Amino acid sequence: MRTRDIALILISACLLIFSFPKINQPLFAWFAFVPLLYAVEEKSAYRSFLLGWLCGLIFSIGLVYWIVVVTTTYGRLSYPIGIALMLMLSAYLALYSGLSLGLSRYVEQKSSIALPLVFPFFWVSLEYIRSFLLSGFPWENLGYSQYRLRTLMQSVDVTGVYGISFLIVWVNALIYLLLRGIAQRNIPWKSLTLTIFMLVSDLLYGTIRISEVEKLAVQSPALRVGLVQGNIDQGIKWDRNFREQALNTHQALSLRSLQDKAELVIWPESATPFYFQSEPYYQEALFDLIQDRGAYLLVGSPAFSQEHNRVLNFNSAFLLSPSRTIAGRYDKMHLVPYGEYVPLKELFFFVDKMVEGIGDFSPGRKISLLQLPGAQFGVLICYEIIFPDLTRRFVKQGADFLVNITNDAWFGNTSAPYQLFSMAVVRAIENKRFIARSANTGVSGIITPTGEIESASVIFTEAAITARIKLLTMSTFYSAYGDVFALFVTAAALFLVAAATVKKGVGKGRC
Repeated sequence: MRTRDIALILISACLLIFSFPKINQPLFAWFAFVPLLYAVEEKSAYRSFLLGWLCGLIFSIGLVYWIVVVTTTYGRLSYPIGIALMLMLSAYLALYSGLSLGLSRYVEQKSSIALPLVFPFFWVSLEYIRSFLLSGFPWENLGYSQYRLRTLMQSVDVTGVYGISFLIVWVNALIYLLLRGIAQRNIPWKSLTLTIFMLVSDLLYGTIRISEVEKLAVQSPALRVGLVQGNIDQGIKWDRNFREQALNTHQALSLRSLQDKAELVIWPESATPFYFQSEPYYQEALFDLIQDRGAYLLVGSPAFSQEHNRVLNFNSAFLLSPSRTIAGRYDKMHLVPYGEYVPLKELFFFVDKMVEGIGDFSPGRKISLLQLPGAQFGVLICYEIIFPDLTRRFVKQGADFLVNITNDAWFGNTSAPYQLFSMAVVRAIENKRFIARSANTGVSGIITPTGEIESASVIFTEAAITARIKLLTMSTFYSAYGDVFALFVTAAALFLVAAATVKKGVGKGRC
């Protein structure tokens, strides 16, 4: 591997890392792949895969380095093991970028289609496959890097985040072809015209869509919500000696929102350091908080049920009414592997020690909306917000707004809380719904249906945010039909591989 190639893929990887939070330079993503495309020039499919994998490895390390903090600080693992686990995850994620380039080169060699023109199809199809393969890990797909560019992002209500990923890779390919064309005095005018048309259409759609949604929001009914950010240290969160302190903190912050006339107060994931359903004393304390104020309270709490002589634990959200009843409950459906449960525990028996101190939960069984007078909403707990298909199912069932409760204390002062928040922004735009987000240590805040961030908190501070959200009932193409665009691109990528393989086979037969 030549020094030039290593330097080029290092530049590409760094540009990709810089496109995401905390650095947040989204424009870098639009030319980040250009050095990588130069690096794989005239390489075999195998060497293109290796260079793509190495670029993806460096990029993934820069993106998910926070895994080390989670596993060592709260998983009680040693730093060498924590680093090894982060590298293993990064190496796995890098396979997708390696395959996207390797397959692109394979198709180019067996057909007349240039690598840059098929690369967007393979990149997006592999992003989509990564979203569900092995439980799924669609963490910071390329399109999320643009979450602050509201006009550009509105088209995700049709294509999902994959549409923006496709557009970014396509523009990268065009820049590469344009630079090559200038050097060879052969400008790719057709590709250039098509790219300009795609960008202008996307921005025009975004401009019109923002205007439409904002006009509709003005005419829609409103709900006043309060977000509580308790900033409870994860190290003492489950210590019984600090139970009263944690509860008092959340109650005091809630009172601020209740004094501001909040109709719904939202506490973070697992805000109650006890099993709410089996603690009458603490149940009474929470009902006392809201009864005289006519407000509802959403609290995150572990829950359990006994089935077939065994106890099942759930990561849940309880909606409490001012009439002192439990108005609804949602059990988290998509759990965090090796965080909330251990996949294939019988086979990987040695993993028990790696997740010491982390609960073993069962997944919830169904989408369930929670009811308020005149409104219904869906709750996504922590990690669930990164899954676009799960989120849209709440809206398809009739959610007027969405709530995301999370405990981002696990991440420490890394880029992960900001990365997770960026994905929540895209969920709001895809479904054209307000999202109210309450995080134990932040970032908490309100996200509008067009992706505008309102009242965002500072991480690792106590905060009580009261804001007015609008209850929208409009439907988007994405909410109704899901990942049609991603499925189309994946089908196109499979067709390209199949056609190239068949052509190769025909060629061999003629020889």
